[in-house]
Amino acid sequence: MWFQERLNIATKGRGMVEISRDIESLVASSGATCGLCHLFLQHTSASLILCENADPNVRADLELFMGDFVADGDSRYSHVQEGSDDMPAHIRSVITQSEMTIPIDNGSLALGIWQGVYLWEHRTAPHRRILMVTIHAPS
Repeated sequence: MWFQERLNIATKGRGMVEISRDIESLVASSGATCGLCHLFLQHTSASLILCENADPNVRADLELFMGDFVADGDSRYSHVQEGSDDMPAHIRSVITQSEMTIPIDNGSLALGIWQGVYLWEHRTAPHRRILMVTIHAPS
């Protein structure tokens, strides 16, 4: 059995949006009890991460680290058509990930107790992002 749907996700600019519940809803809609849920983000300036979902300081610290590691406005970057955060957003997405696969067990994502799936927006302005969710389960 295959099931595929697009999720449209609105971001508020740079930061993380937890999307675990949205994906869980699609898993439930698919009727899959065992299988795989593949996520693919159709963008080059945002990414997907599996992250701590209990303490928001973890996500704040990740953003702080990434800001130090890949700073906006670096004069070495030539790709600045959309602003000083343009190339840094592309770098951030390349060093993180744009896809992931999560097992489905007993009709739910097999996430650990402290794990959540997040869309990490790397641009400073709000965006609408499209996530392809594909579920494959034995018939």
